[in-house]
Amino acid sequence: MISAFTGQQIRDAEKPLLDSGEGAVLMQRAAYGLAQEVVRQVKRKRKLTGASVTVLAGKGNNGGDGLFAAAFLARRGMRTTAVLAAPEVHPEALAAFTAAGGRTLRLEPGNAEELAVMCAGDDAIIDALLGTGARGGLRGAAAEMIASLQELRPSLVVACDLPSGLDAGTGEVHWPVLDADVTVTFGGIKAGLMTDPGEGCAGRVELVSIGIEPGLRSVSPELRRLTARDLGRLLPAPDRRAHKYSRGVLGVVAGSARFAGAAVLSVHSAALAGAGMVRYLGPESAARAVLSRTPEALWETGDPGRVQAWVLGPGVDGAEQLRRVGDAAKTAMDTGLPVVVDAGALGALPDRCPPHWILTPHAGELATLLDSLPSLGEIAVTRDDVEARPLHFVRLAAELTGATVLLKGATTLVASPSGVVFSQSEGIAWMATAGSGDVLSGVLGAVVAQSAEEVRDDDGAYAALGLEQADRWAAVAAVAASVHGRAGAEASANFEGGPLTASAIMAGVPRVIGSLAAEYDRPRP
Repeated sequence: MISAFTGQQIRDAEKPLLDSGEGAVLMQRAAYGLAQEVVRQVKRKRKLTGASVTVLAGKGNNGGDGLFAAAFLARRGMRTTAVLAAPEVHPEALAAFTAAGGRTLRLEPGNAEELAVMCAGDDAIIDALLGTGARGGLRGAAAEMIASLQELRPSLVVACDLPSGLDAGTGEVHWPVLDADVTVTFGGIKAGLMTDPGEGCAGRVELVSIGIEPGLRSVSPELRRLTARDLGRLLPAPDRRAHKYSRGVLGVVAGSARFAGAAVLSVHSAALAGAGMVRYLGPESAARAVLSRTPEALWETGDPGRVQAWVLGPGVDGAEQLRRVGDAAKTAMDTGLPVVVDAGALGALPDRCPPHWILTPHAGELATLLDSLPSLGEIAVTRDDVEARPLHFVRLAAELTGATVLLKGATTLVASPSGVVFSQSEGIAWMATAGSGDVLSGVLGAVVAQSAEEVRDDDGAYAALGLEQADRWAAVAAVAASVHGRAGAEASANFEGGPLTASAIMAGVPRVIGSLAAEYDRPRP
């Protein structure tokens, strides 16, 4: 599992080493790792000798890291320039840079655009203006220069620790920000690099060990991300004596006469994700479409019988289906069954949900949900608010509803009511297509139905993550979000990286699950 931390957590881990006089050593390690990544990137395109790099250096340790890195690069034969964005920068780093033959220029009012044009033509730019301790974004000439560079789109931008203007703990972005191709971060991954909008500015993230890692081992991370090996371990798999009732029986209230496709996608994706049986509740017109695609499903016109989890809401429309949603929700609450709540069912929540109810809104639906909660008071929340501060609002929604909340997006965040948050980002932009969320609901429902017993088992794989039982539902949802994202990315790759439909995403689910099981080296049933 990948852990990400706030800037303060990183600084706290650094403090014992700084107090013992090892600050210079930490900076040299960081600078060397940064320089090595620049070397790797530049050498992919041309010879290192004679290549040009500019470091944008601020006043703090972040600027010092950048200047020491540029000194390393100068000694490797690169033509190096430092744009000094503050009256005073790290003195030892500047001395090392100058001694290595680097050229210095001062950023001043009036020359920001000129310097931006000069930098944009270099083989690499190192953004070392603001670090984890910065508050707010760039101002004055520095902001003007970065805004100009963003428009000019340099060929390679490497961010030092994090892109300047990105909040290390929340992922909030104080514009302007120069989008990085690679972010080289030190000691521990910053949480802001694993949640939007910050993750969208960071490019690929490379972690450099500098010696503070032992100080982070006892710290509860701000964000968690499951790796392929984690997923292979957590995904449910039948044993040789399994039968359809032990594999997870899922009840689905989805679709309507108008939105029959939502029912088709959620039911079929649940079957493909391994549910032992899917019971569908809905109108005859939608049921015919469901059974045409998934003849293994059961259309229930009365009491659905045994169910181990529910999916409620995809494509639900009209009084009849809303009544079914209400009946299933009441049954689930009375029996303690886990529930996936999507789309049309989000407006029918009880006053307080348990953690094993998993809500799956997108940003607009989350804003509507929050606005409907009396506990929020008179504060109005918009979709733009949620997209600017998704980590804040997904945590707030989980806290106020009591449910686990999965916020869909380019980076999917899953928050437990306790504040534990998972972040998964395996999907691609082409997945923003009609029906994609219905597929996620089905996959999530299948994983929930199959995992429920293990989640409650103190000795299970979820317990190995060190999570309290109530927080394990967030991990379950993160598993499903990752499978969904990976299926979409793989489906698009089959079309040379082109567009795809929700049906194509759905078709890739079994293959992804199989490959993840192989990643963990789990014997096939």
